Amino acid sequence: MMDVSSISGYVGAAFAVALPAIGSAIGVRTAGEVSHGAMAKVDEGHGKFIGISAAPSSQTIYGLILMFVLLDKVNTAGMGDLFIGFLCGLAICLSAVFQGKVAATAILASTKKPEIFGKCFAAAGIVESFAIFALVAGIVMAGRLP
Repeated sequence: MMDVSSISGYVGAAFAVALPAIGSAIGVRTAGEVSHGAMAKVDEGHGKFIGISAAPSSQTIYGLILMFVLLDKVNTAGMGDLFIGFLCGLAICLSAVFQGKVAATAILASTKKPEIFGKCFAAAGIVESFAIFALVAGIVMAGRLP
């Protein structure tokens, strides 16, 4: 039977991947819905709409990385794992949700002016950087746990 600390550690590791995966699903859905409408309006450039719609999925990868880092600390720092997994996972989740919204507006804007798509993609990348910051912070904090 596991103790409360170990269970807390596993829950934290689960949060680290589950929350980003939820955010990725929401972000990809938001951008994907808009890309479908945009593809019905314009005759070309559909591939770039699909590509930017998939951008929020990368946050799930960050969650997986954080989960593997936290799993190494489950038996020694359960509550630390719980809070790092939940809070960093939540930050990564929100980054994915908001990146989906930015991707959706990029798609809409580029249907009117295709030449601005690259600049719009840059904005989506900036939103993603906050997920990377949360991942790095989680790794650093986990490294300091006993």
